[in-house]
Amino acid sequence: MPVKVAIIGGTGLYENPHLEKPEKVIVETRFGRALLYRGRHREQEIYFLARHGAGHGLPPHLVNYRANIAALKILGIDAVLATAAVGSLRQEMAPGDLVVIDQFIDFTRGRPSTFFEGGGAGVVHIDMTEPYCPALRGALLRAGETLGEDIVDGGCYVCTEGPRFETPAEIAMFARWGGDLVGMTNVPEVVLAREAGLCYATITLVSNYAAGISAAPLSHQEVLDEMARRKGALDRLLLEAAGGIAAKRTCKCSPGALKLEDITDEKP
Repeated sequence: MPVKVAIIGGTGLYENPHLEKPEKVIVETRFGRALLYRGRHREQEIYFLARHGAGHGLPPHLVNYRANIAALKILGIDAVLATAAVGSLRQEMAPGDLVVIDQFIDFTRGRPSTFFEGGGAGVVHIDMTEPYCPALRGALLRAGETLGEDIVDGGCYVCTEGPRFETPAEIAMFARWGGDLVGMTNVPEVVLAREAGLCYATITLVSNYAAGISAAPLSHQEVLDEMARRKGALDRLLLEAAGGIAAKRTCKCSPGALKLEDITDEKP
């Protein structure tokens, strides 16, 4: 039986045109409401969630990450494939490149970053040695091979608070510390997914070189333009990867520490 998959679309990915008969699904959680679309592809049930909203109305620091991941837990999702637009800290990772990241560095500072804040849910220290599910990363890489897309296997994502772009000094520091790519959304999403016991992986699209590496000032429009150019490839790749996720996985992502009663009662 195919696994139940959710796709979280980042900047430029607000729907997937290949889903059959998509219908709106609204999920109420303790942390707020999440809006998704449920459809099918090759007899597989797939949910789509636009991280920034259908019209890109939510800046990265105001996305309700907890509501989104809680909704996926409530829906019984098995696996989550996410996308993110990123700036590159490395000349060898050029605009247009696809990278399946395997590590992150967190420079966010104002976002709720855990489901566990004491009280009835207790305190949980989740292991993040391997932040991204190896089974899902493998599915994305195999999908790239099937579709003839070159994908970089591995990269360290630096997550900043945003919504401003980074300074050249910050980018130089991130690069010295081992960062390869910079974005504004992958944390706390990846952490919450692990707390919830969801298999989760992210494929990033390099939209530009970061500040101090780029020859020109940065703009949000160049990010949108690159995403629009590569959207068709990403749409196909995500669905191909979803169909290649094994029902039985040997990863250590589940069961997680989050219980349904922690996320379905009234708001605190």
